[in-house]
Amino acid sequence: MYNFNIDPGTPKAELYAELLKAADALTDGEADGIANMANIASLLWQFLPDLNWAGFYRMVDEELVLGPFQGKAACIRIPTGKGVCGTAAQSGKTQRIDDVHDFPGHIACDADSRSELVVPVKSYGQVIAVIDLDSPKPARFDAEDAAGVEALAELLSNRL
Repeated sequence: MYNFNIDPGTPKAELYAELLKAADALTDGEADGIANMANIASLLWQFLPDLNWAGFYRMVDEELVLGPFQGKAACIRIPTGKGVCGTAAQSGKTQRIDDVHDFPGHIACDADSRSELVVPVKSYGQVIAVIDLDSPKPARFDAEDAAGVEALAELLSNRL
């Protein structure tokens, strides 16, 4: 049983440091990537404020396929290069979008989403998944959020 006591009111740098420790504890020694994604999606959902979706899309046969998540039902398949997630997968770069309605080709799985942070997870230089966070608040994600989730993606690079 895991019991993490992370105060969502903690300054972001400390919050992400604690989330990283918790993610390490949850995934250390576990070889099943789906189980690891499920626990991390739950951890993000539980401790990051103002989210309406937190989860993973997995790279399968050159497209993104829905993985474990928390939130409303979501798009199952996203072509590489399409939408925020597909752009992150194709470019291999973090996408931090203040208003998804201004993003060309945004795929609206949840009409309530206004901002989005998508971070690629890479193994041996190849994108194997993306971590996707959505919020109903415009400009919810900043550089500290991006850095925190990028550190998480790095930790997970050999655990998915």
